[in-house]
Amino acid sequence: MYSRTLRGVIENKIGKGKAILLIGPRQVGKTTLINQIISDKKHLFLDADDPTVRSLLNNPNTEQIRSILGPHKIVFIDEAQRIAGIGLTLKIITDQFKDVQLMVSGSSSFNLSHELNEPLTGRKWEYELYPISWEEYQETQGYLVAEQQVENRLLYGFYPDVLNNPGEEKEILKQLVNSYLYRDILAYSNIRKPEVLERLVQALALQIGSEVNYNELSQTVGVDKNTVSNYIDILEKGFVVYRLNAYSKNLRNEIKKNKKIYF
Repeated sequence: MYSRTLRGVIENKIGKGKAILLIGPRQVGKTTLINQIISDKKHLFLDADDPTVRSLLNNPNTEQIRSILGPHKIVFIDEAQRIAGIGLTLKIITDQFKDVQLMVSGSSSFNLSHELNEPLTGRKWEYELYPISWEEYQETQGYLVAEQQVENRLLYGFYPDVLNNPGEEKEILKQLVNSYLYRDILAYSNIRKPEVLERLVQALALQIGSEVNYNELSQTVGVDKNTVSNYIDILEKGFVVYRLNAYSKNLRNEIKKNKKIYF
């Protein structure tokens, strides 16, 4: 079990009157982390993958929420992005049930950020969780083992499932891509040409470390520049890639220069 640096940060925010929101890619350990934090406390766990839970939390009134929460002072809603209108529901809980510590996880920033930002303004602590960091890995495995694994980690990354199942890295990563990555992106972003998205991902992978030119990418992939820009934005919201700005002592030059894109 890997000790996550974020655990202490979140524990220090419990009981301070705001919802705690943990977002990040699927399968990086969000549910595991929150469950570790609240394991020794009486709590209510609501899994939004369950259709019944989604139905209960879809625009309930205050009295309905009261009956759902019961006597529980800690409430954990997992995969909150699956619940329509979740932002207003969380706002009611935070405003009307002051003694309840609300903890929320989400695996996609497509709808969740839009749903939560306005209703929970000033009412939430928001954190992002990513795969295991080098520091977390080295702390658990020790310096020598970590150094011996540098090449494997560069190749296969730090997803917890990958680290816990040596020898099965390729199969696990393929399952992650097929089961979660494209499924979430296609479900939440209304992409009409998934084959274009796949070509774009391949093109980005083949030029890691180079500056990205949207005009060049559009020619490579076979779509217009605006579509490329839109798809890259979708990939970033889906925690697949991130854009890195150029560095310059002149800030105006940073704005003008092309970005690099990393996975």
